[in-house]
Amino acid sequence: MPVPVGSVLAVLSALFALVLVGHSRLPALPGHLTSLAETLLPWSALAIPVFAALALLRRSRTATVALVLPVAAWLTVFGGTLVDRSSGGGDLTLVSHNVSQDNPDPRATARTLIASGADVVALQELSPETAPAYAAALGDAYPYHFQQGTVGLWSTLPLRDARAVPIMPWTRAMRATVDTAHGPLAVHVVHLPSVRVGPSGFTAGARDDVITVVEGVLRAERVPRVVLMGDFNGSTDDRAFRPLTSRMTSAQSSAGAGFGFTWPAGFPVVRIDQILVAGVRATGAWTLPATPSDHLPVAARVSLGPSEQGRADGAGGAG
Repeated sequence: MPVPVGSVLAVLSALFALVLVGHSRLPALPGHLTSLAETLLPWSALAIPVFAALALLRRSRTATVALVLPVAAWLTVFGGTLVDRSSGGGDLTLVSHNVSQDNPDPRATARTLIASGADVVALQELSPETAPAYAAALGDAYPYHFQQGTVGLWSTLPLRDARAVPIMPWTRAMRATVDTAHGPLAVHVVHLPSVRVGPSGFTAGARDDVITVVEGVLRAERVPRVVLMGDFNGSTDDRAFRPLTSRMTSAQSSAGAGFGFTWPAGFPVVRIDQILVAGVRATGAWTLPATPSDHLPVAARVSLGPSEQGRADGAGGAG
């Protein structure tokens, strides 16, 4: 006796809901395909209209009723992301931007960053040709500056202990201490290796290896208040980032509104540009207007006051 199509659709809806809610417990698939699925997880919502259309097409009451399962599952996982989680206040505004090495107008990009009112600006994908242009355009607003390789930091507050961090054969990471009115803040800037989707799957192996290196760098950090920002080439939903997200908090996840997608800038479908914090509290997170780059800039407001010191001590910084 054939199984009614409506019953099959109902079972598929239930399986979809189960996988969505329990995605973190799924085994790792070959070719890093589980990481790819988790990167695109918010877009799983597109499956729900498909289930609904099929249920209506088959005029199946069973399949229609079963739609409540994927809807409830998606809202369980992402419903909180849709609300504004900002709390207002804060002591410092941070901005991070992959400016794109092919950016045709660094000065226009710099104007957007300055207009944000950021106290600290981290840039990735600088080139020997564009780095001097950013230094000149940002210099008046940000008198303290350190740049090496493809990453740089500009600040309205004094910087010290600034140095390149060897996470790859060429310089794509740095660390500096920002001296704030509430004490030192360690700022780490990273640009993790690129990923691709190809015949062999999701080529994230090099990025995942560097995540482990970055986690070791953070573990060795002695300053209790820590920020990690940059182009991660991945979403924090991706299990590969657990070494970082288990010890730090995403500003967007804790204090943003919506998903804050950043790439590609023309039609963002994923957030790969991140600001993570430990020992401080994010009070707001947002994306800035588009620049000539293919990434949107990301911003966060953080609270550094004495009320955060207990959290910082409890977190042990990132070390």
